[in-house]
Amino acid sequence: MSVNSPVIRKTRRKPTPIKQRLRPAAAQKSMPGDALPVRAAAFDPSLLLKRLGAGKTSREYKAGESVFAQGDAADAVFYLQSGKVKLTVVSKRGKEAVVAILPPSSFFGEGCLAGQPLRMSTVGTVERSTIIRVEKQVMVDMLRQEPEFAEGFLAYVLSRNIRMEADLVDQLFNSSEKRLARLLLLLANFGHESKPIPVIAKISQETLAEMIGTTRSRVSFFLNRFRDMGFIDYDGSGMHVHSSLVSVVLHD
Repeated sequence: MSVNSPVIRKTRRKPTPIKQRLRPAAAQKSMPGDALPVRAAAFDPSLLLKRLGAGKTSREYKAGESVFAQGDAADAVFYLQSGKVKLTVVSKRGKEAVVAILPPSSFFGEGCLAGQPLRMSTVGTVERSTIIRVEKQVMVDMLRQEPEFAEGFLAYVLSRNIRMEADLVDQLFNSSEKRLARLLLLLANFGHESKPIPVIAKISQETLAEMIGTTRSRVSFFLNRFRDMGFIDYDGSGMHVHSSLVSVVLHD
């Protein structure tokens, strides 16, 4: 080796923890139990929906208004441009369950594309919302004629199915405290590629209880506990959710 040759020093890399090596790369960026985002940043259906003429209507809804009811004819797909909507199902005995609360940029009512004749759930607004209604045939034509839209729509539907499977696992195996913590994090967008929204608009404790399958008193107890531990706090705008709440989900 000549005098002027550079000295090559070998450095020992810090070993990667076994748990981290075994975990998929995508899962490391997402909250446990949450649906993994699939091309969320590239899919912007509002741009295409704006170009539609016939077969599309846009409407402003006040908080608490019904978009459609369980048992109505399934003849259109809806796109939530802004606001939030709640999906509920009522059993034959009259028992009501909250299936999901959807954030902006969500589709709902797409069951009609698979031949669903009647609505399986009731959808109502949680807050002031702008919703675009697209007739079934118009939506079918878009999926056939716009490959990029079809690809993004398929990715969205698959991502939401993953989320629904995770919700089922959550109901079966996690405690009500973990289910509540996970729900609050999901409502605040933690674990998604989109920017987290730390403030959750006012949602009743009854609704939270229906979504996680427990009683209102248990929800109240856990919310007070989360606040005492500094995971959440309240003000006039709603509930502030801090990322530290994820420790409740990760705790065994």
